Amino acid sequence: MRMLSAAAVVVLLTVPAYAQMSTPNINLMPEVMSKSPEEKEQDAIKDKAYKESLRKIPDAKASSDPWGTVRSTDAPKASAKAAAVPKKSKTGSNSQ
Repeated sequence: MRMLSAAAVVVLLTVPAYAQMSTPNINLMPEVMSKSPEEKEQDAIKDKAYKESLRKIPDAKASSDPWGTVRSTDAPKASAKAAAVPKKSKTGSNSQ
C-alpha cells in the first residue's frame, strides 16, 4: 500500500512538469517584419503630421491655480484681538 501511494505522489508531482514540456513551441513574438517602402513613407507622413500638431499647441500659462487670486503671498498676520487675550493657566495646578 505504501509503494502504491508513493508512486501516486511521484506521478502527481511530475504531471505539471510534463505538461509544460509537451506543449508545442509557441512564439508569442514573431520575427520583426520589415516594412515596405510604402509603409515607411506612410509612417514618415504620420510622424510629420504628429510633430506639426505638437507645434500648434500653445505654451502653458504661468499657473492654473484657481485660488491664486484669493490667497495672498504674504505670511498671515496675527489679529489684534488674538494678541490681547491672555493665556490661560493649567487647571488643577497647585502653584499659588
